[in-house]
Amino acid sequence: MDDHNSGRLLKRAELAKVTGCHPETIRYYEKTGMMPDPPRSKAGYRLYDEAHVSRLRFILRARELGFSIEDIRGLLDLMDGELQTCSEVKQRTESHLADVRVKIADLKRIEQLLAETAARCSGEDVPECPVLEALSCT
Repeated sequence: MDDHNSGRLLKRAELAKVTGCHPETIRYYEKTGMMPDPPRSKAGYRLYDEAHVSRLRFILRARELGFSIEDIRGLLDLMDGELQTCSEVKQRTESHLADVRVKIADLKRIEQLLAETAARCSGEDVPECPVLEALSCT
């Protein structure tokens, strides 16, 4: 959070602006229990503090790294229970890393196939097209 916001309570729109997260996404994280319910002002506005900002940034960073909602919920549960161990976090991270490596291998294979197919295509205005032929193969 910016220094001028330190210690200040934020409304949802302000929290969204500070974190770069859409307000509806914040609402979703609250609804699913990933974000704790903030206190409300006398006028009924939700008021978020620095702990909410930190937690939301944690969630957003984990999403950037490709962790699923369930994985993030598990990491948050470990943090909230104050019983987390580096071993548990490492196990979850290594499992996610294995999934990412499988996806990378799949993407590399797809890239290779697309490059080979595109290289065979003349790009001219002719009815024969290797790309369409490749897509039509069963």
